[in-house]
Amino acid sequence: MTQIFDEKGNVTGVTVIEAGPNYVTQVKTVEKEGYSAVQLGFGEVKPQKITRGELGHLGQLSPNAKHPKRRAISGLAPVKHLHEMRLKEVTQKEGDVLKADVFALGEYVDVSGISKGRGFAGGIKRHGFHRQKATHGASDRERAPGSIGAGTSPGHVEKGTRMAGHYGASRVTASHLKVMLVDAERNLIAVSGAVPGPNGGIVVIKDARKQ
Repeated sequence: MTQIFDEKGNVTGVTVIEAGPNYVTQVKTVEKEGYSAVQLGFGEVKPQKITRGELGHLGQLSPNAKHPKRRAISGLAPVKHLHEMRLKEVTQKEGDVLKADVFALGEYVDVSGISKGRGFAGGIKRHGFHRQKATHGASDRERAPGSIGAGTSPGHVEKGTRMAGHYGASRVTASHLKVMLVDAERNLIAVSGAVPGPNGGIVVIKDARKQ
């Protein structure tokens, strides 16, 4: 994260995201697969870093393949991350490259990613519960959740009751973030506010639903 100043001198906290190059590795159609979608690949790596199955999917099987027809290498780069996005109408074709210039300055996007894992956390950290009083002999109950169920009826803890447990490491979407900067040369964009996940994490950027 960093800061950006506008023409009026107002400062905005932004997150800088590397938004390309993304390679179109597969195009799915209604006629063949039953729905329209495009599969994007990101993060170029050496061919030795990914599996033979992935190399075959990208047309990048290693030269020592036994079958001679499978030695040809296509124009697709070996990539580490693949993600499929459904579209109403697909205009791209396999081999196309999408860069940061697909985003426009001032538009709004939704950014999805895997949040930081925080391990096992109590109710205060996980759900924002208040502390209990530390008086009248309850000095060791300050951060305890208190009662979690009723008596005879229903006689058990309701499903979905908020309690301590695993916190983080789940899919989160930050909605309606404004694109504050587009650097097409370096494939960088900056969006207002924070996005899910750690530095260097993988995120998915889509058009904002709440326009």
